[in-house]
Amino acid sequence: MGLFDFITNEFIEVIDWVDTTSDTLIWKFQDKGNNIKNGAQLTVRESQVAVLINEGEFGDVYESGKYSLTTNNMPITTTLKSWKYGFESPFKVDVYFANTKQFTNLKWGTSGAVLLQDSQLGQVRLKSFGSFAIKIKDLKQVITQFSGTHPYVKIDTIEETLRNSISSKLAEGLAKANISVFELAAKFTEVGNIIKPILQQEMDIFGFELTYFYIESVSLPEEVEKMIDKKTELNILKGNLNEFNQMQSGIAIEKMAENDGAAGAVGTGILLNNMMGQQTLNNTSGTNKTELLEVLKQLGELKNSGLLTEEEFNAKKQEILSKL
Repeated sequence: MGLFDFITNEFIEVIDWVDTTSDTLIWKFQDKGNNIKNGAQLTVRESQVAVLINEGEFGDVYESGKYSLTTNNMPITTTLKSWKYGFESPFKVDVYFANTKQFTNLKWGTSGAVLLQDSQLGQVRLKSFGSFAIKIKDLKQVITQFSGTHPYVKIDTIEETLRNSISSKLAEGLAKANISVFELAAKFTEVGNIIKPILQQEMDIFGFELTYFYIESVSLPEEVEKMIDKKTELNILKGNLNEFNQMQSGIAIEKMAENDGAAGAVGTGILLNNMMGQQTLNNTSGTNKTELLEVLKQLGELKNSGLLTEEEFNAKKQEILSKL
């Protein structure tokens, strides 16, 4: 290599980034210690943005297009370097490229149980999982938070940080949603939309826009899941008081079976009383007020235990009172 070739190669004339990956968020142009020639061509492709950084200070930002790096096209960098107008010497700056596309199907999940204050059950511990997507909102903030001196930043290197941030704010979001665990599974989209603005405040710290946030599953303690299952069965039977009374008999006997020695004559007595209640309800003309009042009492106990809502209890109460 001759002297002329050496001099020519030490100046960079073309700056661009051909991204062959699908997971690179930030990429630093590799100048190999060479200076940039005045008038060098900077190419910024679609879904990219480039920024010049001079000794740690952010200079000019370029969106998609082709640029000639001269004092006319580098006003901020020119000021930072105290260049005079018409400066034509080679110069040294760091050039960072960022991928501005949306990064989708990122996963989040609670590492441990999150404590939720439920309106019907009190404090309940739950685990939850889902997905989210982000895109760069503040390039300077992203580079400051994640790049440092690294030549590139992959999305998986920051995913854990963002996932932990989401988990830390999940309980706050669920509390704001104020939706009972009985309804949570049916309202994932609604709850996600409520939580998203809270999580966006966290994403602002890192320079990202949270483009979507989905809750895909919620895991509850076994005893809570059993209670929800029973409530679902009762809802299926809603409107049919006779079948409801049969369900009550089953629940009462099941409760007694959990206590040693409690299931004998007492359990049989409750079952017979409930069966008698069914017969009287089937025959309106011979309705026994005492038995109807007993059914009403059992409904009240179900409401107090959280198995019936106030609305469900009032509906059944009106049905019974109409027969007295």
